[in-house]
Amino acid sequence: MPELERLVMEEIWAQGEATVRSVRDALNAHDDQPARAYTTVLTIFQRLDAKGLVQRSRNGRTDIYRAALPREEYLGARAEAEVSELLEQYGELALVQFARRMAALDPERRAALRRIAGEHPPGSAGGHT
Repeated sequence: MPELERLVMEEIWAQGEATVRSVRDALNAHDDQPARAYTTVLTIFQRLDAKGLVQRSRNGRTDIYRAALPREEYLGARAEAEVSELLEQYGELALVQFARRMAALDPERRAALRRIAGEHPPGSAGGHT
């Protein structure tokens, strides 16, 4: 997801229901970000709508947007897609890199990740392996 789309989605999740203007104002309130034109933010909303990432409704003349998925659900699906793509592109080399990263983690963090992974192993209905 391009950076500006990510920033817009983060604002939509934060606001719950958002308008182009409310998101533009929030983005422009950050001094570390360049000012965004209304039309630029509108274009991003249209792209997100076309991708099915937001749901649009109308209140009078104003379009109101909500995220199509909760943030955590979206991020989980996105992470799964990214990992799948890495595995398709790099195969075992990607797995070696993942293993190296896991080995370098703090033991408590590794244990926590193993617990999380054990809650929902791939291909199961949520049981333990």
